Amino acid sequence: MRLFRDRDDAGRQLARLLEQRGYEDAVVLGIPRGGVVPALHVAKALDAELGVVVARKLRAPYQPELAIGAITSDGVAWVNQELADETGAGAAYLEREKAGQAAEAARREAAFDAGRRPPVAGRPVIVVDDGVATGATMIAAVGSLKSAGASPVIVAVPVGPPHTLKELRAIADEVVAIEEVEDFYAIGQFYVDFAQVPDQAVQRILDQYRERRGPTEARAPTEAVSPGG
Repeated sequence: MRLFRDRDDAGRQLARLLEQRGYEDAVVLGIPRGGVVPALHVAKALDAELGVVVARKLRAPYQPELAIGAITSDGVAWVNQELADETGAGAAYLEREKAGQAAEAARREAAFDAGRRPPVAGRPVIVVDDGVATGATMIAAVGSLKSAGASPVIVAVPVGPPHTLKELRAIADEVVAIEEVEDFYAIGQFYVDFAQVPDQAVQRILDQYRERRGPTEARAPTEAVSPGG
């Protein structure tokens, strides 16, 4: 089992895989918060625009840590209906949960990105996270970007279990993963340093990358901003 030192290490390895594929005029979107650090390395390698796509999990009744689906700021949702039924999440509950989480996704997307996400229609979009477990937020993100006209939509992650990556391959145009691991418990088990990425670090990464790259032409590559400083 491969261990990544941290999200910067995972991002550099992911970037090496992706830069061989020749994506042109690509947009790289990280899923906050942990996905933005590896997304930075991918964007630098591809000389691509960088932004975020926020997806919020839909919580099971009385079990807020259990995801029964996910939703993005534009209301595109994915629901694990079997799990929703098992946990007693009826139609009325789901509608309330979707509305609340979509509003929170919109708030967080605006806070991180200030409405500056690059246009995606007709462009290749690479969605990056620090790993996938159930895949709920990534599935919702892919659906949202396809609805917005992105083509192709590529999922890029350092690690995930085979069954989740198979689900993602059914909806994304391409899935790039460094490691597929059957014995999968949590994303953090594949990192030596899996410290939380503060909101302020996400904003700093986006602001500094855009400032250094410039609005219309690429600047010289710069070192990654590490989480927390």
